[in-house]
Amino acid sequence: MSKILEKLTILSDAAKYDASCSSSGSKRANASKGLGNSDGVGICHSYTEDGRCVSLLKILFTNHCIYDCAYCVSRRTNDVKRAAFTVEEVVDLTINFYRRNYIEGLFLSSGIFKNADYTMERLVRVAKTLRTVHNFNGYIHLKAIPGASPELLHEAGLYSDRLSVNIEIPSEASLQKVAPEKNYSDIITPMNYLSGEKDRYIDDKLHFKSTPQFLPAGQSTQLIVGASPESDTQILRLADDLYKTQKLKRVYYSGYVPIQTDNRVPLLSAPPLLRENRIYQADWLLRFYKFSVDEILDEKNPNLDLDIDPKLGYALRHPEKFPVDINRDDYEMILRVPGIGVKSAKKIISSRFHQRLNSDHLHKIGVVLKRARYFISCPGLPAQQKDHQMIDIKQLIIAGETAQMPPQLSLFG
Repeated sequence: MSKILEKLTILSDAAKYDASCSSSGSKRANASKGLGNSDGVGICHSYTEDGRCVSLLKILFTNHCIYDCAYCVSRRTNDVKRAAFTVEEVVDLTINFYRRNYIEGLFLSSGIFKNADYTMERLVRVAKTLRTVHNFNGYIHLKAIPGASPELLHEAGLYSDRLSVNIEIPSEASLQKVAPEKNYSDIITPMNYLSGEKDRYIDDKLHFKSTPQFLPAGQSTQLIVGASPESDTQILRLADDLYKTQKLKRVYYSGYVPIQTDNRVPLLSAPPLLRENRIYQADWLLRFYKFSVDEILDEKNPNLDLDIDPKLGYALRHPEKFPVDINRDDYEMILRVPGIGVKSAKKIISSRFHQRLNSDHLHKIGVVLKRARYFISCPGLPAQQKDHQMIDIKQLIIAGETAQMPPQLSLFG
């Protein structure tokens, strides 16, 4: 095995724990016969809005690290094989992989070696070399190292499409327990700086056409689920605040992968993947379905129900809000019906101006009637009554028996 291939094997495997990569959302078009193009495309085994799968060279610059975070496979005290690329090696790999049509861009993270600025400077040099020397117009996503200087973060924003400052642990108290060498200030400060700089560049662009792009695909972050005792409510409140205050494009959630027995982290037999999935579903409700955290979870239900998705959970906990009249109720309420997505809700609103909708219309629109029928009223469906318990519906949906449910049985009658 060649030296480069050995490094690639070690550092690509270590990079799999960083989930904060996505389709780009960037518009870095190739207008001067350069190499690559990220206009309308994405990265790394992710899916774009049109369902297309895209790829990325996803590696760590190095897995050497000065920190000893209990949740991290690259922590200082973990007995793993170490490796480090040079700037030239990462650039050559990216160019060669792109020429062979293996990738559409680069996702580059790193362990922290020596200090934050020393590490960040090398990540920036990779992006700068690709852009200025090779005229590379493909997608570049860099890890923004907490504690790095504003000057390096600014340069990173000019040469990359997206930066991610990973929070990892959802509270300061838990961070101090599992990663005492880190603090929230070093994480939030670069987020604030990048958010402010992006706003400034957007404003400058309105007045000066020559203003360069700055983080065209914005910022993202990652939260680890299950490495600390925070509830789903705490995790979602933090994510919601990051979307609103930092204007993050995405918050990614990664189920904690048990590394070894350590009293600072829980002893799990496997990553909590189902919980991770439920949190992603709740995040989707926050971003696209106009839900608030308080609607998804409350004091009596601080954690998501693992048996059913959060939207169905909301409907089952709030029978007083259903059934929803498809022909009368507003868009926000229609969005809260299980089995009705954003596109279907918009079609319902526009279609009912022309005619009174019935169940056949809803089926053609794309509504999942085997779920939605128990939470809506419209011609073609039995009338709903609000005088019975919800548990039968929940158990039948869990068991996948809704298709065989008698037509007269509903959530409300």
